[in-house]
Amino acid sequence: MNKQDFLKKLEIELKISKNSEYTIRNYIDCNKKFLDYIQKDPDKITEDDVKQYLVEKLNDASSSSLIVFLSALRYSFSNVLHKDITLNIKRPKKEKRIPTVLTKDEVKKLIEVIDTKKSRLMVSFMYACGFRVSEIVNLKVKDLNFQEKIGNVRQGKGKRDRIFNLPDFLLDDLKKQTDNQLKLNQEYLFSGPKGKLSERNLQKIISKAAKRAGLSKDVHCHTLRHSFATHLLENGTDIRKIQELLGHSDLSTTQIYTHISREELKKIKSPIDEVMK
Repeated sequence: MNKQDFLKKLEIELKISKNSEYTIRNYIDCNKKFLDYIQKDPDKITEDDVKQYLVEKLNDASSSSLIVFLSALRYSFSNVLHKDITLNIKRPKKEKRIPTVLTKDEVKKLIEVIDTKKSRLMVSFMYACGFRVSEIVNLKVKDLNFQEKIGNVRQGKGKRDRIFNLPDFLLDDLKKQTDNQLKLNQEYLFSGPKGKLSERNLQKIISKAAKRAGLSKDVHCHTLRHSFATHLLENGTDIRKIQELLGHSDLSTTQIYTHISREELKKIKSPIDEVMK
């Protein structure tokens, strides 16, 4: 089997398994780079070829990148050629990194510098509900219930549905956006000239806004989700409720925000303040 046939079969397997667009793009890209470098037909590739690539091309990569690469190879070779060439390769331990979080003032600055109403609404809505970028671009008009002031994320990460609250501050703008989309016979809440928006469209909007706002932090779409969760925690929201709002299946995923809530840490008094009173 040649490289093109292998990658095509991989794409079919990924789509049959209902993987996200991001996972499909990422897994195909990992396999393509690997096959381009090794220069062998996929059925001739061995475990040693994988180790060679890891040492020569991914030696300085993060643990997360290595884990994703090995997962991509395991999925492709297991599903297309029915063998796992990564079986005996030890996975590195995943690094525990504290995510970038914006302060409330920084979120406000980011939103205020965005020129167009639609872009400002999208970014505001992402922060207001803690959406993943894939969730907001896939949000449909019918997913919003203005009578009950709630909405539904359909088949988010891990194929989990969840509800979210429509924020009072954005309610009128969301109604106008919904009405406009219905008039245009659009299925999705946000769309562009070519139909459905891409995740990259939204990332470009955020990146440009971060520069215009003078933010020195590395700001991405997911930064707004991290900020949403951290600000809820700072406001005293129970972490299990935050878990449900984020759509996390495991509480341990949500608990990272207990390590990055600066406002909560500021409330902790040193014991010397009590001892030396």
